[in-house]
Amino acid sequence: MSSAIVTVGISGNGSEEVKAHLKDIPKLFLNNRPNSFAASVITRLSLTEVSIKSNAVEPQRKEGLVVHTITVEEDMVNGGGNIHGGCSAFLIDVCSTASIMALKISQGLATLDVSQSLNIVYHAPAAIGESLRIVNTTMTVGRRVASARTEIWSETHHRLVASGVHIKMEPSPTK
Repeated sequence: MSSAIVTVGISGNGSEEVKAHLKDIPKLFLNNRPNSFAASVITRLSLTEVSIKSNAVEPQRKEGLVVHTITVEEDMVNGGGNIHGGCSAFLIDVCSTASIMALKISQGLATLDVSQSLNIVYHAPAAIGESLRIVNTTMTVGRRVASARTEIWSETHHRLVASGVHIKMEPSPTK
């Protein structure tokens, strides 16, 4: 199957190579472990946009923009029926990583990073059935450290549900 077929419906100026790489997010994060943490959530993420653009403040710097969508379902909520903070954190972790990967791949870098910190603000609830749009933008991608910001928006109620900043770093070499 060619990458052009795989990436149909994904908007943005990201290359077909980058879109194809990010399209199968379960393969990237589950590593052939179908019972991994939140596997049922990650398999429902839908990639809708991949773009590489100039930073508005520093136009010579590039940034990656990746957008996913998902509908809140029973396996994502707390006892009150709203998206669980841990699920929001998981979505920020996974989806922000995709924006970092998009920029790195577009620059010919293929390093795998590990999380260093994840800072989250919870703004509003999102109930079962709400459609979410997860917008992820790189802040910086360097040789050793990368960071991205994420906003989880309720498309149903047109409000910000959660936002976060994810900092990743290259893993230390094993001895």
